Amino acid sequence: MSDLLWNVGYGHFLVLAAVLFLIGVGGVLIRRNALIILMSVELMLNAANVTLMAFSRMWGDISAHTFALIVIAVAAAEASVGLAIVVAVFRGRRNVEVDRLNTLRH
Repeated sequence: MSDLLWNVGYGHFLVLAAVLFLIGVGGVLIRRNALIILMSVELMLNAANVTLMAFSRMWGDISAHTFALIVIAVAAAEASVGLAIVVAVFRGRRNVEVDRLNTLRH
């Protein structure tokens, strides 16, 4: 058991990334709240970053770190713009359920 905790291989990271990505896909497909959908998209982006880091470490190349930082910056921008849109929609409609938002007009 102790050997499993100290010798974490690349497969462990890839399985973790796959589980995180599947949880994110499930959140996007099942949930109706726009905030939960945004958090699920962030979870999928983080799973992609874990995959990038695992393959970067596997191949001994650190160029994927730059791409992962770009993905993190894009995810932060997406989160801020998405949250601003959700807040604006909530102020106008008092609801953020995606099923009820069929148009953007008042």
